[in-house]
Amino acid sequence: MSKIVVFGAGGRAGRQAVAEAQRRGHDVTAVVRDPARYRDLADVVAGDVTSAADVAALAAGHDAVINAAAVYGEGTDPHAFFTNSAHALVAGLAQARLVAVGLSVLLPTADGTRALDSGPAEFRPFCLAHAAGLEVLRAEGAGLDWVYVSPVGDFDHDGERTGRYEIGDQFDFSAKISYADFAVALLDEVENPRHHRVHLAVA
Repeated sequence: MSKIVVFGAGGRAGRQAVAEAQRRGHDVTAVVRDPARYRDLADVVAGDVTSAADVAALAAGHDAVINAAAVYGEGTDPHAFFTNSAHALVAGLAQARLVAVGLSVLLPTADGTRALDSGPAEFRPFCLAHAAGLEVLRAEGAGLDWVYVSPVGDFDHDGERTGRYEIGDQFDFSAKISYADFAVALLDEVENPRHHRVHLAVA
C-alpha cells in the first residue's frame, strides 16, 4: 500500500484518481481548495497546489502525488496557475513521485506540429498555459521523478471503466478514454513507474 496525495480531487479526473487509488487499497489524501464544497469525498483536506509550502506539508511522508488541479473560465489566470503550480511541485516535493494530469493538444500531430497550434483561438490561452507548466517541469524538474499524462485525444465523458488503455505518441482527437480508465493509467504510473520526465499519452 502506498500513501498518495491527489491535488484537484474534486474534479472529474481527480475524483476518478481518488476512487482508483482507494480501489487498490492505497491510503489517499484528497486535496481541494474548499473542503466544505466536497463533503462526499473521504479524507479531504484543504490545500493550494500553487503553494510550495502547502505541497511540502501535504506530501510529507507520502509516496506519490497526483496533480489533477486546474482552473478555467472567467476570472481565472490559467498561465499563472499552471506555472505557479509546477514551480510549487518542483520546490515542494522531495522523494514523492509526481504524476501530473496534462493536455492532449500539446502532443504532435501526424505532420509533427503541435495540435494546439492549429486549434481554436478561444482555447489557445488555456492550452499555452498548460504548455508553460509542462516546460517548468522540463526545465526545473531534473531532480524530481515526474511524468505528465494526458489522453491521446479527448475524454469519453460517459465512458465506463474497462481497466484497459493503450499508449500513443501523436494527437488524435478521435481517440477517447474514459476518466475511469485514465485513472487506471495514473495509478499504474504510481505503482509501477515506467515513464520518467516525459509526456505520456493514453487512449
